[in-house]
Amino acid sequence: MFLSEESDQFELPVHETGFTREELEELLSFLESNEPVSPNSGSEVSTRAVSFLEPNEPVSPNYGSEGSTRAVYSADERKKRRMISNRESAKRSRWRKKMHLENITEEVNRLSIENRQLKHRLSWVMNQYHIVWRENEVLRSESVAMWAKLLDLHWSLATMQPR
Repeated sequence: MFLSEESDQFELPVHETGFTREELEELLSFLESNEPVSPNSGSEVSTRAVSFLEPNEPVSPNYGSEGSTRAVYSADERKKRRMISNRESAKRSRWRKKMHLENITEEVNRLSIENRQLKHRLSWVMNQYHIVWRENEVLRSESVAMWAKLLDLHWSLATMQPR
C-alpha cells in the first residue's frame, strides 16, 4: 500500500486536513487503484447524521463515517451540550462578577484607609495652622507694643535734646 511504504519517511499532517488516518488511507487507496470512484463508495452516510441537516443541504460521502473525528449529535444531544455550555458560560460569568466585586471591595477598603489617613493628616495640618496662627498673633501684638515703646523712646529722646 502507498501509505505504508512511505510511513517511515513522511508523516501525513492528519491534524491539518481534518481527515482521520483511516479516511486518508481510503482516499489514497482510490488513487492507487484504477477503479472509478462513485460518490457513495466507502462508508455509508448514517441516517442519524442526516436527521439534523437542512432539506436541500448536500451530504458529503464520508459524512458521519465510522472512525471520523467529527462528532455527529442528535437534537437531544445538541440540546444537552448547549445546556452544559450555557451552564459553564453562566458559571464563568458568575466567577467574573465575583472577581469584579472582590476587586471593587478591595478598592473601597483601600480608599477608605487612604481617606482616613488623609483626614488625620488634614486634622494635624489644621492643628499646626492654628498653633502657628496664635504664635503669629502673639508676635504681632508684641510688635505693636514694641513699636509703641520705640515711639515713646523716640519722643523722649527728642524732648531731651537741646534745640
